[in-house]
Formats: sequence, structure tokens, C-alpha cells
Amino acid sequence: MIDLLLLAGRIALIVFLYLFLLLVVKAGVGLVQGTRKSKTTPIMTLTIVEGPPTLTGTTFKLNSTMLIGRSAGNDVQINGEAISGTHARITPGIDGAILEDLGSTNGTFLNGMPIRTPQTLRPGDHIEIGTAKLVVDEQ
Repeated sequence: MIDLLLLAGRIALIVFLYLFLLLVVKAGVGLVQGTRKSKTTPIMTLTIVEGPPTLTGTTFKLNSTMLIGRSAGNDVQINGEAISGTHARITPGIDGAILEDLGSTNGTFLNGMPIRTPQTLRPGDHIEIGTAKLVVDEQ
């Protein structure tokens, strides 16, 4: 009788272990699928459509924080008297990139309007920094 109870206990333990492993694998597959989904998010780009001839037509991927200004230490260096040393910053995010004016003298314009606070960028947006005009798109 005791042998039958021990056998039933062993079988029940094996069944519970298999169920537990099934749940763990199912949860792991869900996490992997969620990660894969986020990797397919389009990367935003920034194209200089007007400005210095050497930069016009240049496209930059917005996959990390980007500083724009006249100084050599910026990610995008645009020479011009109306452009501050470090003029603006673009930071990519989940819902689009964020454009910030960094206290520039002449301001940063988004779709023709001066920005005073950080603004979310969307594909098709137009940015003006000094005489340079940039367009946001997605890849």
C-alpha cells in the first residue's frame, strides 16, 4: 500500500515539474517575442535639407543623443553666425525623439514655431537652427 502511495506521489511530482517547466518556457517565449517586437521599431533620421553646402543632403540616424551646434564637439557641427556653440539636443525615445533648445541666442524652431520646452519629434517635422533646415523622417 505504501509503495502505491509513493509511486502516486512520484508521478504527481513529475507532472507538477513538467507543468512548471511548460509555464517557464511559455513565459520565456513571451519575453523573447516582446524583445523582438521592440527591435523592429523604426529608427528616426535627421536630414539637413538647407544649410552649408558640405552638409546639405546629409542624413543622421537618431539612435543616440545628438548635440547640434557650431562647436567642434557636437555630433552635428553646423557653422553659422546664428547658431550657438551647443545649440540643441535631440534624444531618441520610445514615442519619438525629443528636441530641446539648450539656451541658444536665436532659438530653435519646430515646424516654424519657436520651442521653449522639450518637444517630441515625429516623422515629417521640420527643424530650423539658424539658417539650417533639417527634416525628421524614419528609416
